[in-house]
Amino acid sequence: MKKSKSYLQLHLNILLFSLTSVFSKCASVQLNQGGLKNPLLYLFLFFMAANCGVYAIAWQKVIKKFSLSTAYANRSVYLIWSQIWAVAIFHENLSVKNIIGLLVVLVGVMVVQRYE
Repeated sequence: MKKSKSYLQLHLNILLFSLTSVFSKCASVQLNQGGLKNPLLYLFLFFMAANCGVYAIAWQKVIKKFSLSTAYANRSVYLIWSQIWAVAIFHENLSVKNIIGLLVVLVGVMVVQRYE
């Protein structure tokens, strides 16, 4: 049970980190729409920086519970979250190559988990 809680914390932290790319894309959209005078640009930049700060502190606490190889292998799940956000929030297309790549990442994480 304790191991499950640790993995949940690890993956919630990775989910948190994936939101940095969402804030970054939103800032980019605001820059394109309104230039440097757009206040939403700075709001999203603030969210991006704050999110990175919270993530960095949480990551340091979480990785104490795992070997580095396990923690960093699981961190690749970030790619899956990024694709979910790209499709759900930004309505981007998910190609067959994207899906194959995500499956390769998922299999790699499972292989590392197997030997943990």
